[in-house]
Amino acid sequence: MTASHATAADSTAPTGSSARQISVLLYSDDRTTRDAVRVIVGRRPARDVEVASWRECATAAAVIEAVESTHFDVLVLDGEAAPVGGLGLCRQLKSEIFSCPPVLVLTGRPQDGWLATWSLADLAVPHPLDPIALAGAVAELGRRGRPSAS
Repeated sequence: MTASHATAADSTAPTGSSARQISVLLYSDDRTTRDAVRVIVGRRPARDVEVASWRECATAAAVIEAVESTHFDVLVLDGEAAPVGGLGLCRQLKSEIFSCPPVLVLTGRPQDGWLATWSLADLAVPHPLDPIALAGAVAELGRRGRPSAS
């Protein structure tokens, strides 16, 4: 990106926008999957939701540490990650993290919806990734936000 591009992008950004700013944690051991998710979701998955920050993790230990120490509005976990899959990791987070953020799991195929239910995920999107479904799921979970700690 050149300086002229940055200036043009900054000047077209709406000021006083009512878009909800969200932070997203993205877990996959596969760099191409992480890149694909970021590109598909983009900066604005919906008119009223804007991704302010991404945090990428390639290991389950990094996800657990990040979720325990940092606020995230949405977690996107790859169910096909190895050696720890996102489905098992989701179940662990939902069981062990007080006020766990909403979780979107990426399943291997549409028939794996029952695994997403078992994992306690809030939403699931199967591979191959449908751009409209993925962006819509991130936006929907971003609107929900993290449960209050009351």
